[in-house]
Amino acid sequence: MDPMRRSLMPRGASVALPALAAAAALAAATACSSAPDSPEEPSGTSGRAEEPAAPEGSYIATAVGDEVEVRSEPDGGEVVHTLASPNDFGADRTFLVRQVRGDWLEVLLPVRPNGSTGWIEADDVELTATEFRVEIDMSEFSFTVVEGGEELRTGPIGIGTSETPTPPGEYYFTELLQPSDPGGAYGAYAFGLSGHSDTLETFAGGPGQLAVHGTDDESGLGGEVSHGCIRVSNDDITWMAERLPLGTPVEITE
Repeated sequence: MDPMRRSLMPRGASVALPALAAAAALAAATACSSAPDSPEEPSGTSGRAEEPAAPEGSYIATAVGDEVEVRSEPDGGEVVHTLASPNDFGADRTFLVRQVRGDWLEVLLPVRPNGSTGWIEADDVELTATEFRVEIDMSEFSFTVVEGGEELRTGPIGIGTSETPTPPGEYYFTELLQPSDPGGAYGAYAFGLSGHSDTLETFAGGPGQLAVHGTDDESGLGGEVSHGCIRVSNDDITWMAERLPLGTPVEITE
């Protein structure tokens, strides 16, 4: 599939699925086929990380330069990752903030192992806030989009099989992709997730990244059908793509 190169929403999630390998990597990564605790209010942050008001929501940190250094500890910790921006799919590098400590932010990272966190400088990112979150209940084969305390939308999902299960955990949306064929296996849109398959180290040339995406076969919704990705109807993924920003927390429970 070589065909996805189209910019999507004004929120800065550019589309670029370089090849089906990339799409498949998203799909199958676990592939394809969180809502973190509310962070503390920013106090004393400087530069571009101005305090957004999100009393019941989450903070999203978006890179303002061409890379972000991630440290093991705030203020002088060892550099454990250097993450480029934009990412491999052409989207601005985005993180979900877990807590704020002065000029440092502890963030959820889009790396293995799932649930990894690290510290970044507030000056390296722009902070925004969201009250959206996506709750995925695998036992009920359903998703719910919540804004604040209000449930906005719910629907059926397909999840990973017993051989390639969907790993539960806290994640966030890292990019929004639009396949060239909305009637194809990945549907109208695909949100990349910050997590990876526990059973697939690689998939179709990609790193086994998880995703939430549409599908051309909605008969599989309500069952175990994927390599680990979450499948939803094309109507549902289009609704999400039109509303949810990159960085939206996603919680997957068993």
